[in-house]
Amino acid sequence: MDKSDVTLERMRTFVRVAERGSLSAVARELGVGQSTITRHIKELEDAVGVPLLSRTTRRVTLTDEGSRYYTSSVQVLRLVEQAVDEARGTRGAPAGTIRISCTAALGVMHVSRLIFAFQDLYPDIGVDLSLTDERIDLVHEGVDIALRLGPLADSSMKLRAIGECRRLLVAAPAYVAARGAPVVPRDLTGHEGIRMSNVAGSGILILQGPGGEHHAVPFGGRFRVDHGLAAREALAAGRGIAPAHRWLVDDLLATGRLTAILPDYSLPSVPLSMLIVPERASVARVRLLIDFLAEQIGLIPGVEKPSQRAAPGEPAETGSARRIRSISPFRQDGEML
Repeated sequence: MDKSDVTLERMRTFVRVAERGSLSAVARELGVGQSTITRHIKELEDAVGVPLLSRTTRRVTLTDEGSRYYTSSVQVLRLVEQAVDEARGTRGAPAGTIRISCTAALGVMHVSRLIFAFQDLYPDIGVDLSLTDERIDLVHEGVDIALRLGPLADSSMKLRAIGECRRLLVAAPAYVAARGAPVVPRDLTGHEGIRMSNVAGSGILILQGPGGEHHAVPFGGRFRVDHGLAAREALAAGRGIAPAHRWLVDDLLATGRLTAILPDYSLPSVPLSMLIVPERASVARVRLLIDFLAEQIGLIPGVEKPSQRAAPGEPAETGSARRIRSISPFRQDGEML
């Protein structure tokens, strides 16, 4: 074989195997047999004349030559995709697929609906939405964008602050009627708490009082869960008190199925951020979704947007971003239309 056998298809297969470290995982991702992936890799290695991957029974790793070839391949594929985007842009029809990962409960309740609206605007763009609360490796999983709650320290990704998620203590009226309402923070120790097992420090609640004073209160209970939607169901069923994101329970508060507990005391808010794979940030369709989500998520009740003033190096709001605002089902004051 010669260099003419270095095709984009084989190069893409090699890049994904290098990132995922598994032939079978890439075969499942691409919807082909593992033998096809193996053949692509062999044909590419024959064409370049050196082994690119080292295979064991448990793992596929890059050789030294493969590591250098991977870096060059990523650059080539990025240029090809950008060229395609620019060509399509001349006819005003962004196309292709975007892969996004999102915190599960937020994705179910809000982000999936926003993606529907985005695809109505751009019908030629496909979106693969993965819902997980795990901190995944974006490159390894082939994800372009991730929406995550909580502090982040991944310096290899571009980070865009979306807002701060307000939280409050809530319970069902039936629970309050049966057990009584706490009057001061220390009263919580005698109540049934609903706790998130995947949130560090959930056994202590930190509350700020109306005078600015802070209270650290032990918080226990018989029900622990690792998914926000299950905690929401437990609250609605009257199983206890829980700290909840406003976006998770706003509709239940509006209909009276939940009520605020210790409303004069506040819980620390939680940052909501967008992680972006640097190599994907310049792809036109990915940029469109980044701007769309940054604008629309900030209109969800309980999500306080960061300053409207653009940070150094950040672009000002575009005309398309202003146009997108009009399709949101939320008014600027947070009420549903």
